[in-house]
Amino acid sequence: MIEREEMNMNGNKSWFIVDGYRPPVEKGGADDYVGHECIMVLNCNDEDAHVEIDVYFADREPVLGLPLTVPARRVKAFRTNDQTVFGELELGIGRQYSLNIRSDVDVVVQYGRLDINQDNMAYMATLGYPG
Repeated sequence: MIEREEMNMNGNKSWFIVDGYRPPVEKGGADDYVGHECIMVLNCNDEDAHVEIDVYFADREPVLGLPLTVPARRVKAFRTNDQTVFGELELGIGRQYSLNIRSDVDVVVQYGRLDINQDNMAYMATLGYPG
């Protein structure tokens, strides 16, 4: 059996999500689905991860240092319209942005988007880019 300390399973301290885009919530025939995007932060450590999120835009100054705690050995999943994470910052529908997610311990970050702009919908999930 491989010891935990020998495994490289804890991720990185900095992650980038470059293609942030909040899709429309509703479209005609997709009544059973809600368009959204979600960020998942996995903390495999025995201690809490203290995370800060920086949000970058094409046409204005970034919003830096939004705090988030991911408990030890847990996953924290949140949508980009979650005011408990983003506070007063509203990432409007159809607005392009990028994220830098920084942590004091190694974590893994994944990004997912359900876009219901078309009848057959589209779901995208990707790991962030480790910094």
